[in-house]
Amino acid sequence: MVKAEIVEGWPKENSIRIALSETDASQVNAIRRALISDVPKLAITRVNISQGVEEKDDGQILESVNVLPDEMLAHRLAMIPVPTYPEEKLDYFETCPVCIEMVEAEKGCPQCQVLYSLNAQGPAPDVEEDYITVYAGDLKTISDPMYDIKEEHRRIPITILSKGQYLELYAFATLGRGSSHQKWSPVAGVGFSGRNIVKLNNAKKAETLFSLNLKTTDGRDINAKLFGKDKTVEDVNTVIDLEKALHQVGPGTGREADFDGAISIEPVDGSYVLSYETDGSLDPVTAFNQAMNELSNRFTGLNEEITSALK
Repeated sequence: MVKAEIVEGWPKENSIRIALSETDASQVNAIRRALISDVPKLAITRVNISQGVEEKDDGQILESVNVLPDEMLAHRLAMIPVPTYPEEKLDYFETCPVCIEMVEAEKGCPQCQVLYSLNAQGPAPDVEEDYITVYAGDLKTISDPMYDIKEEHRRIPITILSKGQYLELYAFATLGRGSSHQKWSPVAGVGFSGRNIVKLNNAKKAETLFSLNLKTTDGRDINAKLFGKDKTVEDVNTVIDLEKALHQVGPGTGREADFDGAISIEPVDGSYVLSYETDGSLDPVTAFNQAMNELSNRFTGLNEEITSALK
């Protein structure tokens, strides 16, 4: 059974480091792939864009055109992170029990989709600005307010509108998985490496590194004090900082002869560090738990199929 522990100091906003032990590279890679491809999240997948010409009460004529083709506009909307709450247990659009018997054009209900609207128009004729920018924050939730675009994403630009232009649309967000399309993948920068410890073998020669006045990411000086009485560093964050610092005394730096292996890196058997960030639709802890649930369900189902086949 894989053991997982959030590294001290994480998550940081949407980024996280997780220490995994009693495992191997194949299992950690399975978690990585599940995070990318199998964790369900909401994304805008259908867009109805109004077409035509409107005359406002003040006599202004507006036309439903902008600088982007409809296809590009739909793509940009699809990549906006939509808040996702697994506990709400929305149904998948394709298998929603309410809609499954309906024809494709009529499918969609509060149980399987989140509905947004957007209504924006270019600058008034008598203002100096030649255009306005339409942002993700201009999307209004017609469904539950809990699905409002998060503040951190509200300034994502969608398109621009010039004078005499307007944009009116309805957007439908549904659950999906990254294995079907990137818009349903909740994570980025997913990677893992073996967990290590760092040992101080020769404090005098290590001065070659210490004299460079480098610091850890939390502001501590990289010197002999980091290693403590046992001359060993096990803290994941500090080890990663030291691994990066050692590049300053490695091959090609001209310092490798003086340093001469004063500090060594040793692997911890069966232990790895997994790191990634989410797009904000899910928090990183929820994304990890969802990935583990997906893997558990997959192997439980596989075990049942094998047992049935062998009877």
